[in-house]
Amino acid sequence: MCVGLAAKVVGIRNGTALVDANGAKREVSAQLLEDLEPGDYVMVHAGVAIAKITDDDGDETDALMEML
Repeated sequence: MCVGLAAKVVGIRNGTALVDANGAKREVSAQLLEDLEPGDYVMVHAGVAIAKITDDDGDETDALMEML
């Protein structure tokens, strides 16, 4: 099973995004996504932002992870 992590984009530089996932900040590759901007929410897997998601999607993912 693969698990993705919902995170908010804090900054972007040279194809790398700084994301915040529940207070934990990390750098991930943003090269798969176009038009990514600070404030966007993304799904992160294996250090790569793989999809843009909505704020509601992120909240739902966080709630499911807490249940696990």
